[in-house]
Amino acid sequence: MKVHEPAEAAAATGLSLDTLRYYEREGLIGPIERNAGGRRRYDEDDVAWIGIVTCLRDAGLGIADLRRFTELLRAEAPGQDRVTFLRARREELLDRLRQTQAALTVLDGKIAHYSADQPSSGDRPGSGDRPGSSDQPGSSDQPGSGDQPG
Repeated sequence: MKVHEPAEAAAATGLSLDTLRYYEREGLIGPIERNAGGRRRYDEDDVAWIGIVTCLRDAGLGIADLRRFTELLRAEAPGQDRVTFLRARREELLDRLRQTQAALTVLDGKIAHYSADQPSSGDRPGSGDRPGSSDQPGSSDQPGSGDQPG
């Protein structure tokens, strides 16, 4: 099995050396084997597990959640406990995804709205760029002026 020096493990996982040490201190990875000089040596299993931790972290799990999941694995808790934990995190992630999709819909609407408002070649540049200013009577970027949120 290939063994990685700390810098190689950092490069392979995309994490900094400080983050790797922090994850080990927090009990999220490891214990990491050390050579006779006390230097960390990461094997392929360590690197693979760090990839899972990184994925879960990117999915929004906090350190406490990651610590809990790691505890469930180390305690050899029943598989159902792990499944329950992961399903709950999955639901949270789906909620965030729905919120993100709603925000994207709003942004797409604003992009379409402002793209349609592009000045023609005869208009002065920047004349309608400020909130409340417009070349159109009764038109502004203020609430209640036809540019409603949502």
